Amino acid sequence: MAELQNAGNSRQQINSDSLGHHRWTTTSTSENIFLFVPNLIGYGRVLSVVTSLYFMPLHPRTCILFYGLSCILDAFDGAAARRFDQSTQFGAVLDMIIDRCTTSCLLVFLASVFPAWSMVFQCLISLDLASHYAHMYATLAMGTTGQSHKEIDENRPKVLRIYYSNPKVLFTVCAFNELFFIALYLLSFSFQSPTLDGNLLFRQANDMETATYKNTPTSSRDSIAPWSAAAMEVARANKVDSTGPWILLALSTVFMVFKQYVNVIQLIEATKWLATGDLNSRKKARLSRNQKLD
Repeated sequence: MAELQNAGNSRQQINSDSLGHHRWTTTSTSENIFLFVPNLIGYGRVLSVVTSLYFMPLHPRTCILFYGLSCILDAFDGAAARRFDQSTQFGAVLDMIIDRCTTSCLLVFLASVFPAWSMVFQCLISLDLASHYAHMYATLAMGTTGQSHKEIDENRPKVLRIYYSNPKVLFTVCAFNELFFIALYLLSFSFQSPTLDGNLLFRQANDMETATYKNTPTSSRDSIAPWSAAAMEVARANKVDSTGPWILLALSTVFMVFKQYVNVIQLIEATKWLATGDLNSRKKARLSRNQKLD
């Protein structure tokens, strides 16, 4: 019976190879990477983020509830991976993709409600995506087999080693970085919305616009399309208290600046690492050509 089973497995491997598929071992077929606990948590984060995006233009409290839930779940997927011995490259990439997309979506919204600062938010999105992509790619291309992007060599900058090697530092910096942008988001709905002029100075929101809306007949309000820019302005007229967001902004600014500094260092180091690999490859190629000529 065991021989028949082994023969069946062999036929299955041969058929798979004939179709151009990768050869699967018995161990690989007994596990489904996509259903690992940390990856399931990642899928839950995706649902939370999509839900928060739906409420983002009109309902700040509900949006923050689901956005915050995604951030909280982010703290559990790594712990689950260690607890169940389910650390995978797919999970690491999934986690990074969710992090980058989540922050980018929030920054896109901030660019729309603070147009004078839109270029700043666009630069932050570009820096975040570029630095993490370059770092991940450099680790996969230049690092040892199976090396995690969080494994930083001793010859790399100390700030990267501190950031990635200490889970508490990593969690704190990332959490407060998100809180900074969440605070800005809430301030766009607050009584003292920090509308920025061309000189990048804070000025008070136009109270007359709010008064005009209050005097607008109900029928006119109801005629506003819920997906339009006008609907977003109407929602922002329903203000929330600004005390909490200002406190969060003050507490998280230093962490946000530090996070952007890490992104810059990470991008520079990744490009230097890749360039070193290119130089070594070109040197080997020249030596190989010279040997063939000899």
